[in-house]
Amino acid sequence: MSANSFDARSTLQVGDESYEIFRLDKVEGSARLPYSLKVLLENLLRTEDGANITADHIRALGTWDSQAQPSQEIQFTPARVIMQDFTGVPCVVDLATMREAVKELGGDPAKINPLAPAELVIDHSVIADKFGTNDAFKQNVDLEYGRNKERYQFLRWGQTAFDEFKVVPPGTGIVHQVNIEHLARVVMVRDGKAYPDTLVGTDSHTTMVNGLGVLGWGVGGIEAEAAMLGQPVSMLIPRVVGFKLTGELPTGTTATDLVLTITEMLRKHGVVGKFVEFYGEGVAATSLANRATIGNMSPEFGSTAAIFPIDDETINYMRLTGRSEQQLALVEAYAKEQGLWLDPKAEPDFSEKLELDLSTVVPSIAGPKRPQDRIVLAEAAQQFAKDVLNYVEAPMAQQPAAAASPVDEASDESFPASDAPAYGSQENGAGAPQHADGTGAAVPSNPVTVTAPDGSTYEIDHGAVTVAAITSCTNTSNPYVMVAAALVAKKAVEKGLTRKPWVKTTLAPGSKVVTDYFDKAGLTPYLDKVGFNLVGYGCTTCIGNSGPLPEEVSKAVNDHDLAVTSVLSGNRNFEGRINPDVKMNYLASPPLVVAYAIAGSMKVDITRDALGTDQDGNPVFLKDIWPSEAEVNDVVANAIGEDMFSKSYSDVFAGDAQWQALPIPTGNTFEWDPQSTYVRKPPYFEGMTMETTPVSDITGARVLAKLGDSVTTDHISPAGAIKADTPAGKYLTEHGVERRDFNSYGSRRGNHEVMIRGTFANIRLRNQIAPGTEGGYTRDFTQEGGPVSFIYDASQNYQAAGIPLVVLAGKEYGSGSSRDWAAKGTALLGVKAVIAESYERIHRSNLIGMGVLPLQFPEGQSAESLGLTGEESFSITGVTELNEGRTPRTVKVTTDTGVEFDAVVRIDTPGEADYYRNGGIMQYVLRSLIRK
Repeated sequence: MSANSFDARSTLQVGDESYEIFRLDKVEGSARLPYSLKVLLENLLRTEDGANITADHIRALGTWDSQAQPSQEIQFTPARVIMQDFTGVPCVVDLATMREAVKELGGDPAKINPLAPAELVIDHSVIADKFGTNDAFKQNVDLEYGRNKERYQFLRWGQTAFDEFKVVPPGTGIVHQVNIEHLARVVMVRDGKAYPDTLVGTDSHTTMVNGLGVLGWGVGGIEAEAAMLGQPVSMLIPRVVGFKLTGELPTGTTATDLVLTITEMLRKHGVVGKFVEFYGEGVAATSLANRATIGNMSPEFGSTAAIFPIDDETINYMRLTGRSEQQLALVEAYAKEQGLWLDPKAEPDFSEKLELDLSTVVPSIAGPKRPQDRIVLAEAAQQFAKDVLNYVEAPMAQQPAAAASPVDEASDESFPASDAPAYGSQENGAGAPQHADGTGAAVPSNPVTVTAPDGSTYEIDHGAVTVAAITSCTNTSNPYVMVAAALVAKKAVEKGLTRKPWVKTTLAPGSKVVTDYFDKAGLTPYLDKVGFNLVGYGCTTCIGNSGPLPEEVSKAVNDHDLAVTSVLSGNRNFEGRINPDVKMNYLASPPLVVAYAIAGSMKVDITRDALGTDQDGNPVFLKDIWPSEAEVNDVVANAIGEDMFSKSYSDVFAGDAQWQALPIPTGNTFEWDPQSTYVRKPPYFEGMTMETTPVSDITGARVLAKLGDSVTTDHISPAGAIKADTPAGKYLTEHGVERRDFNSYGSRRGNHEVMIRGTFANIRLRNQIAPGTEGGYTRDFTQEGGPVSFIYDASQNYQAAGIPLVVLAGKEYGSGSSRDWAAKGTALLGVKAVIAESYERIHRSNLIGMGVLPLQFPEGQSAESLGLTGEESFSITGVTELNEGRTPRTVKVTTDTGVEFDAVVRIDTPGEADYYRNGGIMQYVLRSLIRK
C-alpha cells in the first residue's frame, strides 16, 4: 500500500469498469515535466513506502531542475520484466535454486515466484545455417532444438513451475517485436489499479517498446531478478533530451534512413545515461512502426530510453495488433486524465533540445563498423573505396585508375549528395566507373575465381557482399520497409534479376505476422526467387548467428584475405560481430538489403550504376525496381489486418509439437542433471541460514586484478566463442564435450562452472599485475614468486587458502551493457571488494547484489597516485558498522607496505545496505519471502 502522502489516490471510470489511480496533478510542478518523468513520478506515488521511497523523493521529482546534473537517487519499480533466452536462462536458474534453498530452510518452495509478470521469448538461439531453400526454416529449427535441448527443457519446466512466468517458444518471433505486437499493455491493470506499463528487460533493445509510450530499458540479469521478485531498481533522476520532429519523410526514404540520421545526431550530441523524448508536430506524422524502429536503436545512440508519448497512433496500432476495445479505451482515458497524451504544440521542460526536419532525411546506410557512422547512399561506393583501405594491407593487384567522368564531376561538385537523385537513372549513371572512388583513385582489387558446387564459376573481390540479411526486430517489425523489400524482389524477378551467387541471403522476421502478410500479398515467391527464403523467426545475423558462409566462398575469402562485406537490416554492425569471415558490415533498410544482394558488391554505386540487365539486355537501375510509396501503402492496407495478429498470438505460449514433446520434470523444484553442461545448480545459497551472518572487515586480501580506466562489463563478463586452451574450454573437454559443440558463453550462461572460468578472460583485458599479457591472466601469490597464471586458477588457489580478493580499477569501472555475469563471476571468484576511481551505476549496484563491496578511492586519488602495485596485502576496516544499521561513509584501507587511505563506501541507498548485510539481493529476497 502506498503511504499516499500527497492524497493522490483516486478513481478512474472507463465504461463499466473503475480503476484505482494515483493522480499526478496532486504533485506541484508535475504538469511541466517531460512525459518520461511523469511516468516515473506516478511510479513513486504508487510505491511510496516511507523508507526506500519517501515523500521527499516524490517532491524531488516534482521540483526537478532540468539543468542540474543528476544527483537524486530514486527507486523505480517496473511493472513487469521481459527476457530473451541467452540472458533469461540464468534468471530462471537462480529462481529454481532459490526454491531449493527455501525447501532446505524449511519453507514452502512455492513461495518463490515472480511477483511481477515475467515473460521470456526464445529468440537468440536460432542460427541461419541453411538458406536459399524452401525447407531452410525447418532445417534450422531442427538444428536449434538439437543444440539447445537441455536449455529448452529447463525453460519449459519453468513455464509450468512458476506463476507469472511465461515462455514464448522457439520459432515464434523476436522478443522486442513480440513485446510491441502482443505483450505490451501500455496501461497495466493489476489488483484493481491502473498505472503506466513499465518494464526492464535483459536485452539492451528493450527500448523498442518506448515507441508505444512504454518506459523501459535493458538491465542485467541481477536487476531483472530483483524486479521479478518485487524489488525496485536504483537510478538517478536523469537529464531528459527533447528531440523535436517537424515535417514529413520524403518519398523514397524509409524508417531506417530516419533512425540512422537520428543515431548520428544523438551520438554527436551525447546522450549516454539520459532519456530522449520525442515531441512536436512531426511526432503525429511518424507511424508507430517508425517510432518503434527509433526506440529500438536507443542503445546505439547511447540513451537509457527514447520514448514517444501516447496518442491516436498508439491506439490505432494497439487496435491493429488485436488488443481489446476495453484496453484501448482504458489507455486513452488514462493517458488523457494523467496528462500523458501527446500535445503536438507542447514544449515540456527539457534539459537539452535538438530538432530534425523529417523532410531533410535522405537514403542512408551505416558502416563499416558502427551504427552511428551514417553514409549517404549516393556516397556509399565512394566511402567504401576509402574505408576498405583500413582493411586491406597490401592489395595484390590494383585496377588501373579510371578517369573521372563528367558523371563523377557532377555527382561530386554540381550538386550536394543530399539533393542527388535518390536512385539513379540510365542517363546519369550508365558510365559511372564501378572501381573508382569518385576522384579517379584506384580501389584495391584482388579478384579471385570461385568454383561453385554445381561446377559454375564466378569472381569475388574486396567489397563483395557475402551476407545480405533481412533480420532483427529493428526493421522486421515495420511493415512498410518489409513490404518495400518484397516489392523490390518482385520487380527484380520480373526484370530477370536475382542475387549474385556468392551472396548468402536470409529472411528472419521478428514475427510470424510478417510471413502471413507476405503470403497474403502474393510476395513470398518473389522473395524466394531472389534467395530470401525464410530461415527462422529470430535475431540470427544481427547477433552473429549468421551461420557459415558457403565453404567455397569462405575458403576464397580466407585464402586471399578479402575484405568482404555484409549488409543487414539490424541495429549493430561491430567488427567481428556478424560473421568471422566478414570484415566490413553495413546497416541498411530491408529494400536496400535486397538491392545489395542483387548488386553483389559495395563497389557498385547503386544510386547510379546498373544492378544488372533485363531479359533484353537493357541495364536495370535501382529506380526501375524501387516501389512507389503508393504501392507500399496499398499492400500494407490490403494485406495486413487485425486477424493476423489475433491468429499469430492466440496461443503464443503453447509452442509447436516439438516444444510440447520436450520431456520435462514435474514438481515445483527442478531435477538437476549432474551430466548437464548447460544448466547447473549454482552455489549462491550453500550454507545459508535464516539469520544473517554479520558482515565483517576484510583482512589479508590479495589483488586478483589491477585494471585501468573504462574497463567495461564486456571486459569482465564471459562473451563470445569458447577457446579450447582456456579454463572454460578445458572444463568442457573434461566433461566430454567435443570442440565443435562448445557453443558460446552466451548459450552456457546457465552453467556457472563455465561462466566463472570465463570471467575477466576477455582477450583485450590488460591486468597490470601481469604486464605484457592480454586476456584472463594474473599473478598467483599463493605460489613462490607469484607466477603468471589464469585468473580462474589463481582464484581457486586463493579460495583454498582462505585468502579474500580485491580488484583495483580506474574510472568508469563496469561501463557498457549491464551484464549480470560481470558481478556474478566476480563474486564466485572470491572477490570481496572492488576499489575503483568511479563506477557505472548498474555494475556498482550489481556488485552489491552479489555481496561484493564497492569502494571508491578518495577524490583525486588513484591506485597510481597512492603507489599501489597490486602486489600488496590489503585490510579494510570499518565495514562492521553496517551491522548496527548504519552505512559508513568511508572505511579505512591499509596495506602491508604502509599505504593508508579512506575509501568511500558506494552503498548508496537503504535497500542496497539491506542487500549487502544479507550477502546479496537473492539472499535478502529469500529471507523476506520465507518470513511472510
